[in-house]
Amino acid sequence: MSESEVLMSKTLARLENIALHPPRPAVDLGVTAKKKHLVGRALGEICAELYGLTGSQIGEALDQQMAKGGRIGEILVDKKWISEADMLAALASQLDLPFLAELQPDLVPDELLRSVPIGFARQQKLLTLGRTEDGVVIVASADPLDTAAHDELRLLLKVEIELVLTPSDVVTAGINNAYDRVRAQADAAVAELDEGATASEIAEEEVPDLLDASDDDEAPIIKLVNSLFSQAVKERSSDIHIEPFETSMLVRFRVDGVLKEIVKPPKRFQSTIISRVKIMAGLNIAEKRLPQDGRIRLKIAGKDIDVRVSSVPTTYGERIVMRLLDRSSVLRDLDTIGFSPRNFAVISQLITKSHGIILVSGPTGSGKTSTLYGCLAKINHPDLNILTIEDPVEYQLKGIGQVQVNAKIGLSFAGGLRSFLRQDPDVIMVGEIRDKETAEIAVQASLTGHLVLSTVHTNDAPGAVTRLVDMGVEPFLVASSLIGVLAQRLVRTICPKCREEYTPSAEELRGISLEPKDVSRLFKGRGCSHCQKTGYRGRTGIYELMLIDDEIRKLILKNVDSGTIKQKAREKGMRTLLEDGADKVLAGITTCEEVSRVTQEDSMSLEAFA
Repeated sequence: MSESEVLMSKTLARLENIALHPPRPAVDLGVTAKKKHLVGRALGEICAELYGLTGSQIGEALDQQMAKGGRIGEILVDKKWISEADMLAALASQLDLPFLAELQPDLVPDELLRSVPIGFARQQKLLTLGRTEDGVVIVASADPLDTAAHDELRLLLKVEIELVLTPSDVVTAGINNAYDRVRAQADAAVAELDEGATASEIAEEEVPDLLDASDDDEAPIIKLVNSLFSQAVKERSSDIHIEPFETSMLVRFRVDGVLKEIVKPPKRFQSTIISRVKIMAGLNIAEKRLPQDGRIRLKIAGKDIDVRVSSVPTTYGERIVMRLLDRSSVLRDLDTIGFSPRNFAVISQLITKSHGIILVSGPTGSGKTSTLYGCLAKINHPDLNILTIEDPVEYQLKGIGQVQVNAKIGLSFAGGLRSFLRQDPDVIMVGEIRDKETAEIAVQASLTGHLVLSTVHTNDAPGAVTRLVDMGVEPFLVASSLIGVLAQRLVRTICPKCREEYTPSAEELRGISLEPKDVSRLFKGRGCSHCQKTGYRGRTGIYELMLIDDEIRKLILKNVDSGTIKQKAREKGMRTLLEDGADKVLAGITTCEEVSRVTQEDSMSLEAFA
C-alpha cells in the first residue's frame, strides 16, 4: 500500500470512528474515494480527466481567470460545465481531502451545536459533524481555501479540526436541520401555552433572524408564531393557514400544492396568535370586521422571506393565510421546469418574436409567473428593453425594469401598461390580464411592435381565446395579436430517495387515458424521512401549448367555442395537459394520482371528444 493510500485509509478510519454521545450510532459518512494520481495536480486537469472537459473549455476558463481573476473551479461552475458538487469532488482529489455529497445532520452532537453559534455556522458554511476518539472535530465545509474561517472555528472550539468537503447547499440545509433540532418547535410551544401563558405576553419587536432568537427572551405566543415560520421554511411550505373553528383552531401548511395539518393551538389563544401575526404584518389589530392585507419581511435560516398576509373575518374569528416567498431563491431555467422537447422548441421560438401576445393560463399557484420569469431570463439581453408590471414583484431580475401594482395610488395593470408604451419597450410582461382595459392595451402594444407576455385564469389553452373575447376584445384583434397560449399545472414529483416500481391498476391507468395492456410497471414513492412520508418531493410542470397558426386564426375570427378550437389544435399536434401528464407518468417523474388530481377538467373534455 502506497503512502497516499495509507493516509487515505487513516483519514477514513478516523471519520468512521467519530465519538458521538450514546445512544447515537456512529455516523456513516460515505466518503468518496479518490484517485491517488490526482493529488496535487492542477484543478483544470483534474476536471478534464474526471468530467471530460475539453482543452478549449479549460483554456477559455483560464483566459477568463487571467482577465477577471477568480478561481478556476468557480468559473467552470458558472459556465455550467460542471456542478458545484463536481468541482468540490475534484478539489477534494487535488487536496487529498474526503468529499461528502450528503450529510446526516440528525447525528450531530448537541454539545457541538451549542458551541458554535448558528449565525457563524451559516455565514461561514461550516457544520461540525462529530469528534474523533482523540478529540479532533470533523467539519463539513464548502470552501477548503477559506482558512480564516477555519482558524476562527478552531479558536471557538479550542480544538483541532479536520475538513470534509461538501456542497454549499448541502451544508446550509444540514446547518438548518441540525440547529432546528435543538430548538423548540410548534408542538412544544403549544404545550408551553397550555401551561399558563397569557395573552399579555405579546411583544411587538421582530427578531432579525428567527433561528437566532433566544428562547429565554421570547414569550410563548411569539415562540409559537416564530416556530411556525421556521418550520414552514424548513418544509418548503408555500402557504400557512391559521383557521378558527367553533371550539378549536387549526394551523395547516401547503407543501408542494397540498395542505397538511401541522398543529392545533388551544382555542383560548386564538385572538392572541392572530394579533401577533397582525402586529408583524402592520395590520390594525382593533379592526376585526373587515378583510386586511399586509406584508412581513423575515430572515429565517439565512433566507430573506417575504410574507404576504391576508386576514378575513369568519363566523368563529379572523382567518389568516400567509403566502411565503423566498426572495433569495434562484429562478429555474426554462429547460428545467418540465417542458417536453417539442414544447420547449416552440416556446423558445415564440419568445424571440418581435411582436405579439403570449399568454400563460392556469389556476392560482400553478407556476405561471415562474414560467414567465423563465421566458424573460432566457431572452434577457442588453440590446432589449424589458419592462414588467406585477402584483407583487416576486423575483428581482437583473437588467429588467420591474413595477409593482399599487391600488392605493391608482397604479393598476392598465395604467402601468399604458405608461410602458412611452418607455420605448421591446418586451412587456403584464402580471395578469384581468379586465377589458388591460386586454385592449395589451393588444394595442402587440400590434405596434411589442412582444407582450401575460397570464389569464382559464382551465386550458383554447379557453384563453374565448376569455379575451368575453372581456370585450374583438375577435379580429385577438386573432391578429395572439401568437401562442400555454396552459399549465404543477404536479408533485416522486421522491428520488424512496422511488420504487409497482404494478398499476387498470382504473389508475384509465384515469389518465392510458390502456392497461400497454403499461405493466410504473413508479411511486414509498414514503421516507426525505419526503416527510408523502412519497413526493418537489414539483414539476405539465403543459398544453397551443400555437396560433392560420387555421386557428380563422376559427377565432368566426368566434367559435373553445372546444372547437381545442379539437383543431389537437389535430395540429397539440398535446393536452392530460396527455403531457401521462408522458411524465410513463417516464417515472410523477404518478397517476397526481395527474388525475390536477387535470380533472381535461379528462372530462377528452371524454366529450371520444
